[in-house]
Amino acid sequence: MKNPRLSKTLIATFTTAAISSGAFAAVPEQCQTVTMTDPGWTDIGATNGLATTVLEALGYSTDIKLLAVPIGYESLKNGEIDVFLGNWMPAQTAFLEKYKDSLDVIRTNLEGVKFTLAVPQYVADAGVTDFADLEKFSKDFRSRIYGIGAGSPANQNLMNMIDKNDFGLGEWRVVESGEQAMLAQVSRAVKRENFIVFLAWEPHPMNVNFDLQYLSGGDEYFGPNYGGATIHTVTRKGYASECGNVAQLLENMEFTLNMENTVISMTDEGMSANDAAKKWLQDNPAVLSDWLEGVTTTSGQPGLAAVNSALGL
Repeated sequence: MKNPRLSKTLIATFTTAAISSGAFAAVPEQCQTVTMTDPGWTDIGATNGLATTVLEALGYSTDIKLLAVPIGYESLKNGEIDVFLGNWMPAQTAFLEKYKDSLDVIRTNLEGVKFTLAVPQYVADAGVTDFADLEKFSKDFRSRIYGIGAGSPANQNLMNMIDKNDFGLGEWRVVESGEQAMLAQVSRAVKRENFIVFLAWEPHPMNVNFDLQYLSGGDEYFGPNYGGATIHTVTRKGYASECGNVAQLLENMEFTLNMENTVISMTDEGMSANDAAKKWLQDNPAVLSDWLEGVTTTSGQPGLAAVNSALGL
């Protein structure tokens, strides 16, 4: 006859040993490297940096691909990208609709975002506070709107607006360039107090570096509240069921405007995104308790303890 007490003791001992060795919770090999996309935006660089810092402390490798938004979504569809932390809504609605069978929306990771056209404050003071005011100053603006990377949904919104001659802007054109090139153009214009209108958003250091004003009137193209938006975490289809531990982390990770503005400001001062993210987490460790609830290392150890140790907390 079996000794119940002995059997329970043996089971408990075996279970403890198995968990310690990671036998029950080891991460599948195909999940040990997390591949993310970055359109080259500083805010996504910041959130990728925060995610990377935590993932690498848990024992994962990370691989961040610098891809334009359309290519990033196509790469999610093809299984070449696992995670995108920068699904801006409603600006990227068309991409969600196009790829709805190829990706999963994990959660909203940031609220309170603004994304629409803006002008320097001296231009607003001259009478440009609304989309409808632009055409009156077309010569000053040289009939140009400065956008971001080619193929972005925001640029397409502006091109649609021009094609429809809304606000009398039918003869205008969108200057497509990367974020940094656009901001360099804004900086040159501000130094000379020239007129310029450009895509602007928060979180971003531009809100601190420039005295700017967001334009009203663009609700049809960017949504109400100055393009008020939410940002979502999306993954390739089925990633959560395949790589449950990373998925749990992604489900837990929520950012704030202050968090991102601070990390971005540090990168703006010369730090790498990963170093800035690490510094922010060292200064604000309380967030890790929520982020790492139910999350383990790649070998099955408690995630919070491992990340705290890696950060020197």
